[in-house]
Amino acid sequence: MPLILASASAIRRAMLDQAGVEHIAVPAAIDEDQEKARQRNPRALAAALAEAKAVKVSVERPDSWVIGSDSVVSVGDRMFDKPADREQAAEHLRFFSGQPMVLTSAVALARGGTVEWTDCDSARLQVRPLSDKFIDAYLDAEWPEVGYCVGVFRLEGRGVQLFESIDGSYFTILGMPLLPLLGALRDRGIVAA
Repeated sequence: MPLILASASAIRRAMLDQAGVEHIAVPAAIDEDQEKARQRNPRALAAALAEAKAVKVSVERPDSWVIGSDSVVSVGDRMFDKPADREQAAEHLRFFSGQPMVLTSAVALARGGTVEWTDCDSARLQVRPLSDKFIDAYLDAEWPEVGYCVGVFRLEGRGVQLFESIDGSYFTILGMPLLPLLGALRDRGIVAA
């Protein structure tokens, strides 16, 4: 049975494709709001969402290994979802302006409804002061694509202009701790060692 990515994320699919990991994408329909109500810690929330996605699809396809992954952005004590619309995206960017942002990404590997392995990693991104003029021009260029991104940015695009400094794994920032995942896949014989 093929390796399954329980996600509709184009960037997570691209990360696996670029790493030469054959897979199919089967988005997981989970109640994210339920997990968000239970988890108040960004690390715990990212892990819970990644595990829930992996378990959901692995129950439906019990003979396959399933990857679940999710990311959470926090600034101060506040966690952020993907923006509902362009106006909310601008509000998020104004809130982020000049602040340290923590992006936490988790990945889980499940089979037959059981989580077999997980990893969670965080990166710290210092958002530079953002003017309203910059925010408007940025959203003119990047909307609606950044509407699908927690943190309202794509680091592989113009989103890099939001930051003064970045401390952490590029893959974690893209949305999945890829190097630990590749190690877990090799350890289980899912990809060649």
